[in-house]
Amino acid sequence: MNKKFFLSWLVIFVLAMGTDFVIHGLLLHGDYVGLPALYRSEADGAKYFGWMLLAHVMMTGAFVWVYDQGRTSQPWLMQGLRFGLAMALLFAIPTFLIYYAVQPVPELLVVKQCGLDFVRLLLLGVVVAALNK
Repeated sequence: MNKKFFLSWLVIFVLAMGTDFVIHGLLLHGDYVGLPALYRSEADGAKYFGWMLLAHVMMTGAFVWVYDQGRTSQPWLMQGLRFGLAMALLFAIPTFLIYYAVQPVPELLVVKQCGLDFVRLLLLGVVVAALNK
């Protein structure tokens, strides 16, 4: 791990937190508020924000590390898109589908979560690839 790795980690962390806020804090906020039995209120959720930060630190560190391990000589843009796709198919989409299978989450919400996180992970993949050309 070198300076480039830690800089990539920081950039991806900030971007991941920002895009998560836009997606889950703004775009899907109304969907979550409508399901008080499944999701914490804003006031209650604020008490657990430290856990959210810790999760994102771990997630983004692993994201950058795994990208770095699998980097090839292909053009960086295609590598970033491939990596983002792999992460979406490995984590985000299956996680929301599992939640759907075990919790009474509306189908439309799951479609939104999967679609938005798919785009988000493509973006993160492209950015990590651009940072590590």
